[in-house]
Amino acid sequence: MPNRRNVYFYHNKSSEMLEKVQHLSEIAERYSFQIVSDFRQANVIVSIGGDGTFLQAVRKTGFRDDCLYAGISTTGNLNMYCDFHLNDTSKMIEAMTREQIEVRRYPTIEITLDNTPSFYALNELSIRSSIIKTFVLEVFIDNIHFETFRGDGMVISTPTGSTAYNKSVNGAVVDPTLPCFQVSELGSLNNNTYRTLGSPFILGSDRVLTLKVVQDGNNFPTIGMDNEAMSMRHIESIQAKLSGKIIKTVKLKDNSFWEKVKRTFL
Repeated sequence: MPNRRNVYFYHNKSSEMLEKVQHLSEIAERYSFQIVSDFRQANVIVSIGGDGTFLQAVRKTGFRDDCLYAGISTTGNLNMYCDFHLNDTSKMIEAMTREQIEVRRYPTIEITLDNTPSFYALNELSIRSSIIKTFVLEVFIDNIHFETFRGDGMVISTPTGSTAYNKSVNGAVVDPTLPCFQVSELGSLNNNTYRTLGSPFILGSDRVLTLKVVQDGNNFPTIGMDNEAMSMRHIESIQAKLSGKIIKTVKLKDNSFWEKVKRTFL
């Protein structure tokens, strides 16, 4: 990372964490990195925590595609987005000084609710009922009606997000080099009135998915983006597609996506 020297640390503000971050800052400055307090001045953004912290770091810093993101794990295990251990600073130094770092590019989903400004998700978009009641979605692919869904909701995930919520509802794990996104059902009802595909399906990078919420008394769906959620009133249409924003992350050369999958699940 010879041309990227301005580093911003994203982390919780506990006294214990601040002490550890101070130690990291001193090491970084020793190797000619500059620590900045404003993420807008950074060209390297480092999250310190777990995968949830990494997702928050990307969201809170605006899904920047003009900088590198790196994840440092504070747990005993490396996570899907974290290639370094907080207590293993020697490996960080070795990776930086011996050029053992590669850049991985992760696609994001662009989401539009009715006519509001678009926002983004790195892992997934989910729509669920906020009350104990199923609801109906008319599913369109490229403005062509595909199916009528009734159930608890849907998960729309990126390839990197395919190992998260999507996997827990029996979605496929997708190689992140494929520019696509996946749609998985939550508790669908299949009978003579409502009929769905009944399995996850994958859409290519140029496809546009539109979910139209049938207003039948359940007008308070919960919309989830990565690890954040909001309750939205009277949403009629949800559009999802791959965005042009690519999140560039730092990875070690010996720690590929599939090595992470094996380590996490097998």
